[in-house]
Amino acid sequence: MTPHTGSLARRMMLIAAGWITILLLVGGVALDRTLTALVIRQFDDQLDYSLNAMLGSTEIDPYGDVYFNRPLGDQRFLEPNSGLYWQINGQGHEPYPSRSLWDRTLEISGQTARNEPYYHDSEQFAGEPLRVVERTIRLPGSDTEWTFIVAGARAELDQQIASIRSILAWSFAVLGIGLFLMAMLQTWYGLSPLRRIRLAIARIRSTGRNRVTDPLPLEVQPMVEELNALLAHSELQAEEARTHAGNLAHALKTPLTVLTNAASAHAPDLDETVLREAALMRRQVDHHLTRARAVGRRAIGLSRANVMESAEAVERAVGRLYPGVRFDIDGSPAAMVAIERQDLDEILGNLIENAAKYGGGSVFVTVDPAPDEELCTVWVEDDGLGIPASQRGALFARGARLDTEKPGTGLGLAIVRDVAEIYGGEVELGESEDLGGLLATLKLPRAG
Repeated sequence: MTPHTGSLARRMMLIAAGWITILLLVGGVALDRTLTALVIRQFDDQLDYSLNAMLGSTEIDPYGDVYFNRPLGDQRFLEPNSGLYWQINGQGHEPYPSRSLWDRTLEISGQTARNEPYYHDSEQFAGEPLRVVERTIRLPGSDTEWTFIVAGARAELDQQIASIRSILAWSFAVLGIGLFLMAMLQTWYGLSPLRRIRLAIARIRSTGRNRVTDPLPLEVQPMVEELNALLAHSELQAEEARTHAGNLAHALKTPLTVLTNAASAHAPDLDETVLREAALMRRQVDHHLTRARAVGRRAIGLSRANVMESAEAVERAVGRLYPGVRFDIDGSPAAMVAIERQDLDEILGNLIENAAKYGGGSVFVTVDPAPDEELCTVWVEDDGLGIPASQRGALFARGARLDTEKPGTGLGLAIVRDVAEIYGGEVELGESEDLGGLLATLKLPRAG
């Protein structure tokens, strides 16, 4: 089983769930604090209103005590234990409480600043939490610092806060579930093109289709194009392998037939026939092996070879076989082509050897005469008789030879053409303007 790194859908869902949870928690806490502060502020405003009413109604009597020149408007100050209370404290004076306090007394926090209200929570009454506002001022006509206190039971306030938090809790829970379901739907829908690609590949394997033709989103289309290119490349390699095997079988069929007939007829020249046909079969096998190796090396890619270095190495080897031939090599020493050095030596070796064998004694090799072109060009010229234009194309056929008096099998130019085409190049034959003989023009892709 092919190893994997886990489910892409699960990974996306975990990321979505994590972010949804974090954002909802942060948003929920922020909204809870905002709404809670707003409710508390409204409650404090009510206490502050009663406190201001007390300040506006308070006066000092002839004995130095405080009294109200008019009653406070809220009836709850008159009802015992109503949940709304006030009290006025002054140093050296008895506390002046509201009737709603009955027999209880409000405690002063001691943290009030002069003329500034101070809000705080208090637990001084058992079972009745209070919200308290205090303010210390000096009334006209009195040297005493008077502390005015208004307290309200928190029961209603706490109930409102609890109600708000309950609404927030289930609202955010519903929102979170909805967002998570939406993320699931988005993940399922977003990954559906990958499922379609999987089904398309399965159809290729089961039905023999050779391409993924389903319309897909732009983000997935490049992968599909690369997949189709890979399928096309595999088809091309398979077709090349079939053609290769067929050509080899066809090339070996004739020599084997000759050997069989000679052996059946007890031909007197059987030894010579066996050697001749075996050499022919060996050349055929070498040709096809060379082509197969070129296909394999092309599939690996990243091939690089220096043309000038290969041409000079080939010239030294061919020069030993044809010592009477003059070789001239010129051109760019930095020209690099995207081909294996062994295959480049094979191509240049065939072209230069043919020029030396069939030429008149001079061979010119020019490397990359136009370095600005997309393909790197190599010219191989000789001063022989040349070849008529009508016969040049036939030389690329396997076994084709115009001069049968010189040794050879006629596979050289066929190898050159096949290997060059495997790497995306080409080879053409023409007439040399300088030497008058044959001009072989080899074009190969440059190395990046």
